[in-house]
Amino acid sequence: MKAVVVVGIGDDGCVGLSSLAMGAIAMSTVLAGGSRHLDFFPQFEGERIVLKENISSAIDRIAELCQENTVCVLASGDPLFYGIGRMIRKKIGAEHVEFLPAPSSMQRAFSKIGINWEDAKIISLHGRKMRGFVNKLKFHNKIGFFTDASNSPSAIAKYMKKYGEEKWIAYVCENLGSAGETARKFTISELCEASDISDLNVLILIRDESDKRIPATVPYLDEMQYAKRIPKKGLITKKEVRVLSLAALEIRPNSIVWDIGAGSGSVSVEAAHLAYDGEVYAVEIDPEGIEIIEENVLSHKTDNVIVIHGRAPEAIMDLPAPDCVFVGGSKGSLAEIIETSYQKLNPGGRIVVNAITLDNVSEAYSTFKSLGIDQEVILMNISRGQKLADYLRYEALNPIHIFSATKPLQEAT
Repeated sequence: MKAVVVVGIGDDGCVGLSSLAMGAIAMSTVLAGGSRHLDFFPQFEGERIVLKENISSAIDRIAELCQENTVCVLASGDPLFYGIGRMIRKKIGAEHVEFLPAPSSMQRAFSKIGINWEDAKIISLHGRKMRGFVNKLKFHNKIGFFTDASNSPSAIAKYMKKYGEEKWIAYVCENLGSAGETARKFTISELCEASDISDLNVLILIRDESDKRIPATVPYLDEMQYAKRIPKKGLITKKEVRVLSLAALEIRPNSIVWDIGAGSGSVSVEAAHLAYDGEVYAVEIDPEGIEIIEENVLSHKTDNVIVIHGRAPEAIMDLPAPDCVFVGGSKGSLAEIIETSYQKLNPGGRIVVNAITLDNVSEAYSTFKSLGIDQEVILMNISRGQKLADYLRYEALNPIHIFSATKPLQEAT
């Protein structure tokens, strides 16, 4: 037996454990776990370690004791499925740790409602922020949630309702593995009002839309699909320019993106679609623009967009370091925005600047050049087909320069 054995356990306690797991517990001299797990073994006479808020300190203690003791750690279900197993393995080393999993609560939940789960998206909101999960919903028809007291099934339902995500059937599975386990079915509206749900629960959502289509991988949305300023044509990047600019940003699923001078927020929304496990910071100084961005974030259900009201570069100084920076507006501070953004950009990150006026084109080019940045410059001239009686003519859009550059992984010395 290895120095540390991590045993998965359900709410049924010892009854559900295998003989191998029971043997590992019997042979250990140190037993660690949550209070409710330790309570299943009142007869244990060795040292007990309660896993509570300060998990890191407890794991440090386990690492210290396992030098001269056999340690058994009790964990819910499968310790390597959103559990403590990863932290223990990293701290102590895979060669010194053995895992004996039990069925996870998620596995039990899907079994309880009799629905296969190999195609389900699993999201943990246990001890995590809720922001960002609505954006993930549009890519899936079946979701399993780990919840906690703050992110309860009712709180999740209320958050979904805010973004108009109500066409789901919800199953709340409670006290799984115990004699009192239950599974109840709700609409999203019903779940918003539910107040008698056990703290030990798993939430499963099944989409109630047979004709729902998963969105395109790369968005190509017309300007008319966004709220924007009227009667002006609106501060919005045209879809052809948007696609090329987003491609130049090289956005990854977990990217941190800055959209500076966000205007109506169309680039923010589509960047958030691509960075579904990341975050997008939409920076805009105009109060009317802020309202429009927030409207577009709600209507396009991109809750991983954080709207920042302020003037760049001051407004970006304390934001998380970006992997991608898009500059669509500057209010006369283009050089300072480029310099600050490039300085804060993560190594290997991309910066893209759109410039329409000759003044901004000149300023962008000279700023990149003065910083010694190897820049790529594209001039886009787009014309769209427009009907004229029974004929088709072309209508030209404003030419636009797209500057892009990559920050080296290692700065030259």
